[in-house]
Amino acid sequence: MARARGDENSLVAHRELVAKAKKGGIDLYFVGDSITRRWGTSDAVWKPMLENWTANFFGWNAGNFGWGADMTQNILWRLQNGELDGVNPKVIVLMAGTNNVGAGYSAEQVANGVSAILKVCHEKAGKATIVLTGITPRNDQMKFLPVIRETNARLAKLADGKRVRFLDVNSGLADGQGKLFEGMTVDGLHLSAKGYQVWADGLRPILTDLLGPRAKTDHAPEPTGDPSVGGRGAGGGVPGTS
Repeated sequence: MARARGDENSLVAHRELVAKAKKGGIDLYFVGDSITRRWGTSDAVWKPMLENWTANFFGWNAGNFGWGADMTQNILWRLQNGELDGVNPKVIVLMAGTNNVGAGYSAEQVANGVSAILKVCHEKAGKATIVLTGITPRNDQMKFLPVIRETNARLAKLADGKRVRFLDVNSGLADGQGKLFEGMTVDGLHLSAKGYQVWADGLRPILTDLLGPRAKTDHAPEPTGDPSVGGRGAGGGVPGTS
C-alpha cells in the first residue's frame, strides 16, 4: 500500500522532484531511498558522489529521484503522485527495500513492495526497461544480512531479462559473508564514491546496450538536494535508515 511521508521536508522534496520530472529530458531515471539519492544530489556534503555520478552518467540524460529514509510504500506513493508522470524514460534504475528490512519486514513483504513499484513503473513508463538492483549489504547491523539475501533472491525472480533486468553488484562490495570491503561505505549502510563505482560498473554494460554510448552533451535537469538547512534533514537519511 502506498504511503506518503508525514514530515514537511519530505513533502517539499516531493514537490521539487515533481517539478524536476516536468522539465523532461530524462532518458535514465533513478529511483530509490538515500542510497540512490546521495549519488546524484546537489547537497555539498555529498559532492564526491555527484562527481562520480557525473563521471559515469553524463551523456545519458540521467535524473535522480531518490529520497532518504523512504520505504517501498513511500517510493510507491511518490511515483503514483507525479514524480514519473510524463517523463517517459528509456531506462529506470530501481533499488528499494533496505529501510523495510531495517524496520523488521520479512523478505516476502519487501519483495511484494518492490513488485508494486515495478507495476506502477510499467503503468506510467510502459516503454522503459527497468534495471532492478538488489539491496546492498548492511554492516551497520549484520543481523539484516540474511533477510537481504533472501529478499534479493525473491527480487531476481521478478525479472524477465527483458522489461525487467536484475542486477546484483554485492560480490563487488562485500565478501561471501556480507562484510563490506574497505572503502565501500561511509557508515556501514550508505555507499562511498568507491562503492558507487562498483554499482556504476555493473550498470554500464546494461545501459550501453539499452541507450548506446554516452553523448558529449546532456539535457537532463540539474540535480536537486535536501530542502532542509545544511542538507542533512530527512532527505539525508535518519540514523539506521537510508
